[in-house]
Amino acid sequence: MPDLLCKPFGTHGKVHEITPARAGWRHVGFSLYRLRPGETAAEATGAREVILVMVEGKAAITAAGRDWGTLGARMNVFEKTPPHCLYLPNGTEWSLLAETDCTVAVCSAPGRGGHAPRRIGPEGITLTERGRGTNTRHINNIAMEAEDYCDSLLVTEVFTPAG
Repeated sequence: MPDLLCKPFGTHGKVHEITPARAGWRHVGFSLYRLRPGETAAEATGAREVILVMVEGKAAITAAGRDWGTLGARMNVFEKTPPHCLYLPNGTEWSLLAETDCTVAVCSAPGRGGHAPRRIGPEGITLTERGRGTNTRHINNIAMEAEDYCDSLLVTEVFTPAG
């Protein structure tokens, strides 16, 4: 079994990059950027589809040949409001310019090119609650089976209350 404890390799810029090969998985990939105002990040999706999740902060995003404007509203993930997200099919490029301190998750899986780029949330992201007592979890369903946003990617955000 692969070692699933992956510590960040820095404090800003690209701080995580978990590839299927590194994790011993077949499909899912994950990267995380922590950027300061004025810093940039850019990647090509290659054979993978991607959802950019604005975990915290705001960034101006250009992707798939289009200016998507500024995405992001919450400045702290513990505000528990749904995030702004952007779905990108395989074979596209994206870049962003941090307007504030921001944290951006890059979620990926193999893509077949069956879906168009699109904004996801915060409107339309449903919050569900699972568990009880100290096992309660609040879940923002960003892209799940019920939505036809992606070819193979499923993305949620989970909050576990203190206690």
